[in-house]
Amino acid sequence: MMSARNLRTESDIAVDVLERSGELAFDRDFLRWMLSDGAGAFVLEPQPRAGRLNLRIDWIEMFSYAGTMETCMYAGAVKHEDGSLAGWNRMTPQERERNTVLAVRQDVKLLNEHVMHYTVEKPLRSLIEKRGLRAADIDWFLPHYSSKFFRDKVYASMLLAGVDVPQQRWFTNLPWKGNVGSASMYIILDEFRRSERLQRGQRLLCYVPESGRFATGFMHLTVV
Repeated sequence: MMSARNLRTESDIAVDVLERSGELAFDRDFLRWMLSDGAGAFVLEPQPRAGRLNLRIDWIEMFSYAGTMETCMYAGAVKHEDGSLAGWNRMTPQERERNTVLAVRQDVKLLNEHVMHYTVEKPLRSLIEKRGLRAADIDWFLPHYSSKFFRDKVYASMLLAGVDVPQQRWFTNLPWKGNVGSASMYIILDEFRRSERLQRGQRLLCYVPESGRFATGFMHLTVV
C-alpha cells in the first residue's frame, strides 16, 4: 500500500501547500517515510526473578474515543467535509489515481486540534481521579510519540491536566530508534532497563497514543 507506484500523482498544488505548511507532511509523507521497523516482547511471570531488577505492572488503563471522534487515520478512501469516508470501490480507477486513494493518510486539521486533548489531557484527568495519579510520585515518564514535533505539545497538555513531570525525567529513544509504532514501548523499556538508570522502588509512567481514532494507553510500573 505504500509502494511508490501507487503514489505517483501527487499534484503540484499539494506540493506547494506542503512547502508553505510543514504540518501537512503528517497528511501522508510522514506515514510513508518516518515509520521504522522493529519488534519487542515482555516476559510476564507471577513472581519477580531473584537477583535482578524486575518491573511490576501496577495497572494498565486504556482509553478510546472512537465513539465520539471521527476517523483521523485511514487508507483506501477519501474523507468528506462531514467526516464520512468514501471507499476506493466507489470510484473509477482514474479517480483513485487522481486522489491517491491508496495512500495511508491522516486528517491533519483533526490531528492538530484534538490529538493532545484526547490522548494526554483528558485521560490523565481521568487517571488523577481514578488512580490518584500525582506527578510527584512518578520517577520516570516514558512516552511514545511519533515525532519530536509532539514532545513539547505532550508536555503542555500534561501541565493542563496537572501532571508536571519535568522533561529531565523523561526517557525516549526516538532519535536513534525511530518510530516503530506498536513495538515502541517494548523497545523503549528494554533500552531504559539496559541503561542502568533503574533503581529499586522507582515508579514509571508509560504513555502510548494512537491517532487513528484517538485511543491512548497509560501503564504504571514499579521497579522491584
